[in-house]
Amino acid sequence: MRMSKLLAPTLREDPKEAEVISHKLMLRAGYIRKLAAGIYEFLPLGIRVVLKISQIVREEMNRAGAQELFFPVILPAELWKQTGRWDIYGDELFRIKDRHDRDFCLGPTHEEIVTTLVKNEIKSYKQLPINLYQIQTKFRDEIRPRFGVMRAREFLMKDAYSFHASEADLDLEYKNMYETYCRIFNRLGLKYRVVEADPGAIGGGFSQEFMVLADSGEEEIFYCDKCNYAASKDGAAIKILNPKSEILNNVPNSKFEEIHTPEQKTIEQVASFLKAKPEQMIKTMIYEAGDSAVAVLVRGDHAINEAKVKKFLGAQNLALASEEVIKKVTGAPVGFAGPVGLSGVRIIADQAVAAIESGVTGANKKDYHLKNVVFGRDYEAELSDLRYAAEGDDCPRCQGGKFGVCRGIEVGHIFKLGTKYSKALEATYLDENNQAQNFIMGCYGIGVSRIAAAAIEQNNDDFGIIWPIPMAPYQVAVIPVRIDDEKQESAALKIYEELQGVGIDVILDDRDASLGVRLKDIDLMGFPVKIIIGPKSLQENKVEVKMRTEKVAALVPVSEILSYIQKILK
Repeated sequence: MRMSKLLAPTLREDPKEAEVISHKLMLRAGYIRKLAAGIYEFLPLGIRVVLKISQIVREEMNRAGAQELFFPVILPAELWKQTGRWDIYGDELFRIKDRHDRDFCLGPTHEEIVTTLVKNEIKSYKQLPINLYQIQTKFRDEIRPRFGVMRAREFLMKDAYSFHASEADLDLEYKNMYETYCRIFNRLGLKYRVVEADPGAIGGGFSQEFMVLADSGEEEIFYCDKCNYAASKDGAAIKILNPKSEILNNVPNSKFEEIHTPEQKTIEQVASFLKAKPEQMIKTMIYEAGDSAVAVLVRGDHAINEAKVKKFLGAQNLALASEEVIKKVTGAPVGFAGPVGLSGVRIIADQAVAAIESGVTGANKKDYHLKNVVFGRDYEAELSDLRYAAEGDDCPRCQGGKFGVCRGIEVGHIFKLGTKYSKALEATYLDENNQAQNFIMGCYGIGVSRIAAAAIEQNNDDFGIIWPIPMAPYQVAVIPVRIDDEKQESAALKIYEELQGVGIDVILDDRDASLGVRLKDIDLMGFPVKIIIGPKSLQENKVEVKMRTEKVAALVPVSEILSYIQKILK
């Protein structure tokens, strides 16, 4: 490709709409253009990156024994209603109607569709296991699309689904996909960490995320400083304690007492008013889980992890209760809820709450709180791990390990779904005893277009993008210092054609612009290798070769340039 023909309009200034470096650089370097909020056009350089990522994903999925297919984007509502996700997915689901007033959605994921296909086409355990995947556009109506293609409303994704006759067989395929994903991200040249995660709207049991490490990542990763345990913010477990047995031996003699706390509602206000520490406070939040109200307790300096609460309750929907429901449950307005004397509602508590020796909590009475409250004496609750982890927390997997925190960008997620979808859709096969059994399923996703942005977040400098070689749109840029000099132009063209002839992705910068302008553009676009052809080096029959990551260029004889570049690219 000649740059004089390339559609890659560069910008000198950061666009005002761009918040993160990948969004800024993809716009500035001419990789994408915005069509609407969260919807982007991929220009020639951008689509080359996406296609290279897709090819590596495709090669490794095929190597792992998965079979590629392609599903429609427009999906009938009936299947989504059967699994309950038509309502659960909420406003993120793009919903449309056809001319006959029938409901459809634009697919954000394809569990319902692939399960229905397998239900109709696979009848016997002898046809299992099977793993089916596609690379296709997905749609999610994000409440606040941002960060360019990182959190867009339309994006390219690889989604795979496996079907099994046993949990043991699912475990084998899950391990196969784990290793496949590691090969994919290793081939792409990315630094990443695998973390335990919450399955979210996909559902199922155990899941893990593949996170590209970047200081600008929107996800917090909690990792142990002694063992290899790591988890996302939603999935990070807290070490299990046995606080009840420890605390009840130390119960204060003084009974709880009621204190007048006029207009003091928040943890900070009450702690300051009573000269108490936030870790002494028992924060009581009233939620609605389906048709039932539930009181959730955490320590005042901790935050409720709603994903853990949903999992503990087995609830599909969870939302903070309205003021009316809170008044009905507690008898008091918002800000004065507490577990003591609370009846007719399920009470669950984070395990750390039970370790509070002399707690402060709402009195279920306007403008009043209780002091010296003790779990097991003054109230009871079901205990579990219900809070977000914090830096310095004890590792749940080893002795003496503490949580550190870094940031990352989710680019892949693998799930053990079990029979969640096959039961809902009545998808069965006949086992060796000719008995109908629900398929046991796994699900494996990779955000293809998101990987491009994540790679930039991890690989950039003040001059622009620094592409890892495997996903660079062009690996080598050939740049004559003066395009109107016959010797330089001839040498540049010869090198360009020689590299192109052996399958190297090379671009020739033949634009009528100053060398400074062209070099700035080449660095902004992030091509890994520059070959600069100037009058001085040509006198010695040599050219300059400079890696995007290096400050110093190497002088290489023209006769050796092909072997030199091939060695670099390997």
